[in-house]
Amino acid sequence: MALSFREVGEQWKADKRRWVKPSSYATYVNHINAHIYPFFEDIPSEELSEQTVLDFIIYLTDKGLRERSVRDMTMVLKMILRHGAKMGAWPNFDLGVRIPRRAGVPENGVAVLSQQEQKSLLKYLSDNFSFRNLGLQLCLLTGLRIGEVCGLQWRDLDVAAGVVHVRKTVQRIWLEDGSEHEYFLHVGPPKTFTSMRDIPICRELMRLLRPLRKVMSDDYFVVSNKPAPLEPRYLRDYFRKTLARVGIPPVRFHALRHSFATRCIESRCDYKTVSAILGHSSISTTLDLYVHPGYREMKQAIDRMSRSLGV
Repeated sequence: MALSFREVGEQWKADKRRWVKPSSYATYVNHINAHIYPFFEDIPSEELSEQTVLDFIIYLTDKGLRERSVRDMTMVLKMILRHGAKMGAWPNFDLGVRIPRRAGVPENGVAVLSQQEQKSLLKYLSDNFSFRNLGLQLCLLTGLRIGEVCGLQWRDLDVAAGVVHVRKTVQRIWLEDGSEHEYFLHVGPPKTFTSMRDIPICRELMRLLRPLRKVMSDDYFVVSNKPAPLEPRYLRDYFRKTLARVGIPPVRFHALRHSFATRCIESRCDYKTVSAILGHSSISTTLDLYVHPGYREMKQAIDRMSRSLGV
């Protein structure tokens, strides 16, 4: 009896679960249950083809999903299809399908705060202390990811050495049944080995952190100031409301990290150093995702080029 798409998917999940982190596995399960199974489970195995994969991508794009989400789900789908082909559930076929780009949407899909917006936001955070505001300051001035800043404990802020030790990240992981309320907060190692890093603390942050560090418990998490971490989605919602208070147009939380990297490059920091601060494994990742030259930088580059030619 031929295996159905769902049966192949369940076998792939069981095999994959042994090799990936719980957070990665939970992401795969969410993609499969929410989008892949509903689209594919009624399609006969003999009708699976490259065109079917393309139809799925168009289906996701028409639903308004971000390009990054479509790419991630397509990656999971391709792994399941390859697994099924190895099992003999369906023929092996070409999977060289490209994801169509939406016109006018940048590849990384994340905006960057202007210098003035970043200054305004930093001033507001400095003038209105709270532990959540401190978390936003840390992201703006160190390039931390949202899960990394939520995972910071006071023991990770070494004011004597002037560094932030990034050793943990917090993620919300849904349980296998996909129930809306069935999830847990997972505190574990960061995204990659290179994400385990030490980031220098600037003088502005040191002045704020030094007196706080003397009275805070090592075991408390910085952003929640409690023994348990703040869930990242709550900090994301708080960030959205903070932008509205300051009068800055809405952007994704990850724009803080992008803005930090962009300001570093604008300040003529070398790419390798910026890459190390961000915890990237290669400089190309930093350049492709986080460097956003503006009109002023492009004009300066053209002016330098023309001067070198004596124009």
